[in-house]
Amino acid sequence: MKFNKTRNKVIGAIFIVIVVLLFFMFPTKYYLEVPGSAEPTSQYVKVDGKHDKKKGDLLLTTVGLVKGTPFTLLKSLGNDFETISPQDELMGGETSQQYFQVQQYYMKSATNSAIQAAYSKAHKPFTKEYKGVYVMDITNNSNFQGKLEVGDTINAIDGYKFHSSTQFINYVKKLKKTATVKINFIRDGEKKEAKGTLVKLQDTKRHGLGITLTDDTVAKGTPPTVINAGQIGGPSAGLMFTLQVYSQIANKNLKKGRTVAGTGTISPDGTVGPIGGIDKKVYAASAEGATIFFAPNDPVTKEIKKYDPTYVNNYNLAKQAAKKIHTKMKIVPVKKLDDAINYLEK
Repeated sequence: MKFNKTRNKVIGAIFIVIVVLLFFMFPTKYYLEVPGSAEPTSQYVKVDGKHDKKKGDLLLTTVGLVKGTPFTLLKSLGNDFETISPQDELMGGETSQQYFQVQQYYMKSATNSAIQAAYSKAHKPFTKEYKGVYVMDITNNSNFQGKLEVGDTINAIDGYKFHSSTQFINYVKKLKKTATVKINFIRDGEKKEAKGTLVKLQDTKRHGLGITLTDDTVAKGTPPTVINAGQIGGPSAGLMFTLQVYSQIANKNLKKGRTVAGTGTISPDGTVGPIGGIDKKVYAASAEGATIFFAPNDPVTKEIKKYDPTYVNNYNLAKQAAKKIHTKMKIVPVKKLDDAINYLEK
């Protein structure tokens, strides 16, 4: 009898330990979007082989992504700066690995656009080298499932090299629906090839490879600029990288000893676009001591309001976030690269 009591206590203790471990560690199908980091862009940018050593900082800002557990999900309830998102909604049906690969592509694209926008503004020469088409997604019915992966760059089809995704698409359109094609692609720096047949594309009458693609390009300027963002993904650091590159190639002291943060996509023509999670980025920037925060002032059109009557643009969301945390950081609206440069120069 005594043995049974001891055994029951041991079993009960083990059960409690398992429940506690599950509560703190069991992964759910949810992610938490939380305030990330605010990091100096100078550490990621080299112009003519040199980092920017001028006093002050231009900070890129990030959103942290945390796999939800029962504990972290419960803890986030009531926190204005933590958002719970279902994995399917956040990643669009992609695996977490595919999602982060695509985010890396978006960062690569953002740095290319940043170089083009900065060199154009500084009237410095640059070239744009076309690498091929970047694989963003592969349909379930594609004959290239298991042969291609998200992140591959296709640079030839049937031996034909093309100079834009439009040329690639037009070539495939002209093929017979029973055609077998050979594609050459690059994965992790290695040249590879694969063969497969065409499949009917969903919601169309056409046949194709069954992939979602975009142009893979590399922008190179004079003097040479290298941007290596490491593990940071997404397109939202575009504006801040552009300011960093421009300040170096144009020899402009935009920082003047200040800590300047911000966010926003950048187009080669200098247009600043909206991003997600700006409230969390305001929080991160303020915590890092920024005194200025650039927020995209994207126009709220009738079409947007028709699609989403509750839509609030980035600039106004940033102001709301700043008010909640009682920061003295100045929220500055920007639509173009010039808006940010003019503000810092004045």
